Amino acid sequence: MRKIIVSEFLSLDGVMEEPKWTFPYWNEEIARFKSGEDFVTDAVLIGRVTYDGFSKAWPSRTDEESGGARMNSIPKYVVSNTLRNPEWNNSHVISGNVIDEIKKLKQQAGKNLLLYGSNTLVKTLMQNDLADQYSLLIYPIVLGTGMKLFQEGIPNMPLKLINSQTFSNGVTAVIYEPDRSK
Repeated sequence: MRKIIVSEFLSLDGVMEEPKWTFPYWNEEIARFKSGEDFVTDAVLIGRVTYDGFSKAWPSRTDEESGGARMNSIPKYVVSNTLRNPEWNNSHVISGNVIDEIKKLKQQAGKNLLLYGSNTLVKTLMQNDLADQYSLLIYPIVLGTGMKLFQEGIPNMPLKLINSQTFSNGVTAVIYEPDRSK
């Protein structure tokens, strides 16, 4: 069965939206960490807002080095009740009973599904225990305001640490999986 890997950039105070604040921290260490996600996934699962941003930015990137060639070719599953005809190559809309459709996706053959951003979708996955891994890059910055990954309304969710790594720029990568034994 495929896993859903939630991949997020977070400020120290948990903000995940509009990650332009991460740009000054980008380096080869982070690039290697992020490219490692590509080896264990072969499709992207995203919400409509993230899709809108990605579908404007990625199609013009066609080279291997930026990841554009891969991002433009792999299947992209967009959760939306309003998007009808996605124009970005290999995009598929999931609507209606989203939970059942995502469960079906997880049952399909293939590598894992990678979820970027998509705050509302992540929360839906958390509430339905459908996320199988959290791959978080935590940046040494406090933003004070913004949409947070873990907010009130998320169920109690014990996690177990799978891996952690601190980069030379102070960014810390942590990988957690739900501890479903508790």
